[in-house]
Amino acid sequence: MKDYETFDLGDIKLLSGKILKSGKITYKTYGTLNKNFDNVIVLPTFYTGSHKRNEGFFGPGRAIDPNKYFIVSINMFGNGLSSSPSNSSNQQDGPRFPDITLWDNIYCQHKLLIEKLKIKKIALVTGWSMAGCQAYQWAAQFPNMVKSILPFCASAKTSLHNHVFLEGVKAALVADKNWDNGEYKSPPIAGLKAFGRVYAGWAFSQDFFREELFKKLGFQTAEELLKDWEDDHAKNWDANNLLTKLKTWQLADISFGPIYNKDFKKALKSIKARTILMPCNQDLYFRTKDNEFEAKYIPNSVLKPIDSPYGHCAANPGNDKNFELQLDKNISGLLNE
Repeated sequence: MKDYETFDLGDIKLLSGKILKSGKITYKTYGTLNKNFDNVIVLPTFYTGSHKRNEGFFGPGRAIDPNKYFIVSINMFGNGLSSSPSNSSNQQDGPRFPDITLWDNIYCQHKLLIEKLKIKKIALVTGWSMAGCQAYQWAAQFPNMVKSILPFCASAKTSLHNHVFLEGVKAALVADKNWDNGEYKSPPIAGLKAFGRVYAGWAFSQDFFREELFKKLGFQTAEELLKDWEDDHAKNWDANNLLTKLKTWQLADISFGPIYNKDFKKALKSIKARTILMPCNQDLYFRTKDNEFEAKYIPNSVLKPIDSPYGHCAANPGNDKNFELQLDKNISGLLNE
């Protein structure tokens, strides 16, 4: 039984000019919309995330409490639940699936909120990694609709170094002899395992491995951690889906589109939402320096970096209790202003 709902978009013209045929967004809501329709929190999904994985960011007694807020957890395109290479018709399946930008994701998420859920104001958009990138996108694309944002371990524009990191994991995947330019008849398991193994070295910091913190996650050796990442990607992810979202990640830039025409500073200055930027100083690819630049131009923003040896994965629910406590404190500050 499905634990999510589906919103049919019909044919959607993408930022590229191509058409996403019979598009669909899947999502799940938690809590109840209040009579003023002003208790809405939007949680997009991260790179290997789903609405289910987002449940680690909220709960009774936490800053985002479903007893107080109406939470809309939305699956991004390419994650296998919303429109993706793995679930599209043979005209747009596999390698034929069109390139999707964050603009396209947020345009369609906006349609869901306005047309299906009848929501006109959002109290907060927040999320980890690519979900945080979508929080920036929401605030720039619909500045009058979003009251506050809190992107954590994210950026408003994918840096060149971040882009190069992604090229590395992509190269590991497509080197599999069974990849066949995305036309594989059976999953390119060796490539998927290589993808996961390479990615693990970037997801945690140098201190994480130096201090052998993988033991706190239940692994006796670094090799056990690497094998777990191999298995996760090989068992749970379609290769074309991973590469579709990877392309979306590489294209991430809130100034893309007809409003700002690639004027990044103008896009940042347009954000009206009260903003807290929460990078992890040990994150190897979403760097604090990028958030420092953004904070100079987002009018009502505060930079609140945090230290954690878990690096980018400090934000993964259950990894770093201090990160979770600081995140909840910052979210409460935005929601209670």
